[in-house]
Amino acid sequence: MMADDGTENAVRLRAGSVEDLSVIASLVQDAIVPLGDIAFLEEDSSFVMVLNRFRWEDDGTADLRERVHAGLRFDTVQSVRYRNVDTRDRSQFLSLLTLTFDENVVSLHFAGGGAIRLEVETLACALEDLSEPWPTARVPQHDPD
Repeated sequence: MMADDGTENAVRLRAGSVEDLSVIASLVQDAIVPLGDIAFLEEDSSFVMVLNRFRWEDDGTADLRERVHAGLRFDTVQSVRYRNVDTRDRSQFLSLLTLTFDENVVSLHFAGGGAIRLEVETLACALEDLSEPWPTARVPQHDPD
């Protein structure tokens, strides 16, 4: 995993292994993803999205937590498949639960059972914060099972 030493609180990471991807997955958990901000750039073999990321890396001591716009990119993508995601409704918002990688397949899992499956040659992922964080009073909640 490589991190850039740019802005003090900005995230800029690359993943090339399952262990690296698990770090990125923890940082994008509960991100809000506008479907209109997701694209498969077939000519570049890349899949990209801009998401509204909850800053889980904050220590949580402040009264207000933060969100930030971030870019998530996967390279060496050969094909993209959607399950339970209406790609015609570009105005909808998806809630990202997690990312997984197994046998050259990256899966993005969303609340409500939606998923995006990326068939890749190799795991090559990058996450980068694109804006300054802003405060939010809403902290994502998870029901214990």
